[in-house]
Amino acid sequence: QVQLVESGGGLVQAGGSLRLSCAASGLSFSIYGMGWFRQAPGKEREFVAAISWNGGSTFYADSVKGRFTISRDNAKNTVYLQMVSLKPEDTAVYYCAKTREYGRKAVYAEYEYDYWGQGTQVTVSS
Repeated sequence: QVQLVESGGGLVQAGGSLRLSCAASGLSFSIYGMGWFRQAPGKEREFVAAISWNGGSTFYADSVKGRFTISRDNAKNTVYLQMVSLKPEDTAVYYCAKTREYGRKAVYAEYEYDYWGQGTQVTVSS
């Protein structure tokens, strides 16, 4: 079955960096778009970044544009989220997800995704 496993979260000071990874198994990874979402305590889950099936297009939430970079390595079945200049408001559980349909470009709507990882906690201290 499809499994998405996030890693790389942790505690970092404001201004610091982290790189999240999401390892996928049980699917033809290279044909699906992938996305990162996050959920802060007491808030709804929100879109962070997305990448197309071939890495040719990406899309970011305004709140992270210029600070976060999504990338993928189809040979390793892994998608990454490089985060720099972290802010306390970036504190959240971060989830990766795969698109429902193959061949998708970078999409931001949650209904476009059908499988989700268990999440990894990112905490940014001020």
